Amino acid sequence: MSPPLSQNSIIITLNIGGQIFQTTQQTLSLTSPTSPLSSLSPSSSSPPFFDRDPTLFSHLLAFLRSNIPPPPHLLPHVLLEAEFFSLPDHLVTKLSVPVQFDPFCLSPSLCLTLSGRDPISAVSVSISDELPVLGAAHGGKVSTFSPSLLYKSTVLTEFLFVDSILPLSPSVGAIGAKDFAGLHLIDLKKTSSLIKILHWAPHPSQLNSSSVLSIGSSPDLLFSSFESSRRNSSTILAFDLEKFEPVLEIARKEIFGAEIDSAIPATKLQWINNLGLLMAAGSHSGPAGLSGYINFWDPRSNKLIYDLKEKDSDCFADVTISDQLLSLFKIGVNSGDLYMRDLRKIESMENWVCLGEGRGIGRGNLRKKEGLECKIASYEKNVFVARGGEVEMWSEAVMGEGEERVMKRNLMGREKDRREKKKIDCIAFGGNRMVLSRKDEMCLEVWESLVK
Repeated sequence: MSPPLSQNSIIITLNIGGQIFQTTQQTLSLTSPTSPLSSLSPSSSSPPFFDRDPTLFSHLLAFLRSNIPPPPHLLPHVLLEAEFFSLPDHLVTKLSVPVQFDPFCLSPSLCLTLSGRDPISAVSVSISDELPVLGAAHGGKVSTFSPSLLYKSTVLTEFLFVDSILPLSPSVGAIGAKDFAGLHLIDLKKTSSLIKILHWAPHPSQLNSSSVLSIGSSPDLLFSSFESSRRNSSTILAFDLEKFEPVLEIARKEIFGAEIDSAIPATKLQWINNLGLLMAAGSHSGPAGLSGYINFWDPRSNKLIYDLKEKDSDCFADVTISDQLLSLFKIGVNSGDLYMRDLRKIESMENWVCLGEGRGIGRGNLRKKEGLECKIASYEKNVFVARGGEVEMWSEAVMGEGEERVMKRNLMGREKDRREKKKIDCIAFGGNRMVLSRKDEMCLEVWESLVK
């Protein structure tokens, strides 16, 4: 008896739109089990016919055979073929998201329209199992998009208005609201979306009443910043990502007497992967002006590693961490200037360094609050600042060894377009994309760098 043939030696013949293709059973097995290609076998009769574009199929076949990507101008069409032939998610992601992110090649590519009339309140791109999941909250609804951005799913939550969102996987997301209780885990694919509600009870008299102000995550934990219904206490809870059970309480704060600043909740959480630390930042507006803090916590020991107080005349309007640059960046609420601190010297942080041609702390007219509505985000080795309707990118210039770090500023997009655009409310990054939402516009503006 002759030995059975391997999949690599079994030839399959296909008729795609009238053009004959031949490939191996092993190549077609890379598609998902639900694909019409995965179960094909050699046949003595006429080859199976698929009424699809043969040119696009040839690019899809080249990708399956040798990981050769299609030309950028054909990418959206080849992605449609990938969806039709049921390629698995990880291959669709590899096909749809270029390997290289080049911020200097970012340009507006498409606009994703959202249903309804509610403003976009939060945008987040999370990567889980190498799948970039784009999520947007608008009113009490949450919309998510497939990696190719070709398919959208919208679910109605139990909140009237969602303030924060974090997709944890293609099917599960975490949402919070400042005026409603609990961290809600929702199914991003089903109409009846609620899976579980996670609560924090600061006291027995305040069960199931604390609201969520920010959400973050590490590879192993989900973090949520809670504030009590009486606004007199706050904390950060860490939940495991499998059963979503609380495993750690961080940074519990209580108001003592007239010290209102002692219980300022964290309004921004960001994981620093290279240091294994959680950044928690919060601010409060009082009679003396804006004051706040930036804390760095070690979840393994539940210890505060560094506490940075912001009580000067230019407290942060927004703050972010660049994991790759190991630096902390903030926008001054009064001056609107961008400042940087080096996290490599976290134990003895020097003062803020004002970047570019900014006026610096204590200079100029600080009553204008020029940074109040600015947004800041970091991605790879770049920092992005949204001012009004424009985005400026700050990148590190390569200098000689031992020399002072220098950040260079570049404005993105054409000057004419920047003048005509509305104010940017949200900014997020993932894969090769930058995603923006603008005031009173019911769409997500997607910028892509088509660099392979």
